[in-house]
Amino acid sequence: MEHRQLGKSGLLVPVLSLGTGTFGGTGEFFGRWGDTDDKAATRLIDISLDAGLNFFDTANIYSAGDSERVLGAAIKGRRDKTLIATKATFSTGEGANERGSSRWALTRNLEDSLKRLGTDYVDVYFMHGFDALTPVEETLKTLDGFIQSGKVRYIGCSNFSGWHVMKSLAASERLGLERYTAYQGYYSLVGRDYESELMPLAHDQGIGTMVWSPLGWGRLTGKIRRGVQQTEGRLATKEGETGGPVVEQEYLYDVVDALDEVAQEVGKTIPQVALNWLLQRPTVANIVIGARNEEQLKQNLGAVGWNLTKEQVAKLDAASKRPLAYPFWHQQDFLSRNPALV
Repeated sequence: MEHRQLGKSGLLVPVLSLGTGTFGGTGEFFGRWGDTDDKAATRLIDISLDAGLNFFDTANIYSAGDSERVLGAAIKGRRDKTLIATKATFSTGEGANERGSSRWALTRNLEDSLKRLGTDYVDVYFMHGFDALTPVEETLKTLDGFIQSGKVRYIGCSNFSGWHVMKSLAASERLGLERYTAYQGYYSLVGRDYESELMPLAHDQGIGTMVWSPLGWGRLTGKIRRGVQQTEGRLATKEGETGGPVVEQEYLYDVVDALDEVAQEVGKTIPQVALNWLLQRPTVANIVIGARNEEQLKQNLGAVGWNLTKEQVAKLDAASKRPLAYPFWHQQDFLSRNPALV
């Protein structure tokens, strides 16, 4: 398993991590993601560790905390062999303070996460979203305190806009506080918005990106193809077709056609090619893969240990290219002083 530096930190992480949104299955929403119990989760952890994947990603809101609990049970006795990332910020209850990134909320959320995980520290602690009501200074001072206490090793942010990230980084520098090392965001062959602003920011500021939903909300699993009607499973429902951001049907088919061509050339599956393409992108340090079962996990693990050629990457780039939003299309006319990363 290849390892990459996480941002400017000295932490090396495997290029794949296992997302545990399927662990627990508590509630209607997360029940649709999966219902992996302690025994099944332990087996997935076994397979991951055998493959060199020792990084596991969760969040306090996944299955109302049960994802953390199941993960904690699955790694019991081998915590020292693993890296754990979890998150806070989103609502954990009905109380007025049971949401956001205030000192009050984060202190409580971290303690609850540590108990569920059965550990006394987490390796990477993410702010799951930007809290505009809490001063970034309050959030960062709280996170800095967690690091000084040894309860958190590194901090990151997720789903922030570019200016949210820069405002936070500027505050960290001004106050001498720990800075965000990692950014966790959506990026896929059918979701390339990340490239416009967040990728150049990550490159300039030395932030390592962890990609979530790398298969475009299930659209790049190989099950959706031109002229193929879905007759069963989640993708057969309206919800399955429209989950996440809207993707035009013809555009999706064009991308899948290109993936199919490349997959046949390299003897890999469509998901493996889609994941490998992401690993060739600037600033990407890690991809969070999901798995409902052993077969899906083993399939996703097959995305590493080989690389697409420049010609194959170019073919996928061309098929998935989308018009840029302003001001990014205008900046293309001044590349001599504003070089593009992609």
